[in-house]
Amino acid sequence: MTKSELIEIVASKVGNFSRKDIEVIVDTLFDSMSTSLSKGDKVEIRGFGSFKIKEREGRQGRNPKSGENIFIQSKRVPFFKAGKEIRERINTEDKQS
Repeated sequence: MTKSELIEIVASKVGNFSRKDIEVIVDTLFDSMSTSLSKGDKVEIRGFGSFKIKEREGRQGRNPKSGENIFIQSKRVPFFKAGKEIRERINTEDKQS
């Protein structure tokens, strides 16, 4: 699903807002989540899951093109953990197909 598809789905379910209003709401939601994550905060959406930042330590790697050994710097990466309800829903829907 793309952001445009999400906006269309929300707009079809909520009839009294324009598509542009829904787009502003979705953009604000994603921007707020990104801002919280960049500050190191955890974003938890009950029934869906949680997002947090994990630290990856620097490590020795290899350039796959040249085969040369390189050092990969430490970095922060986003991590998503699905909530119990969504895991159960996904597993239930897989069995029904």
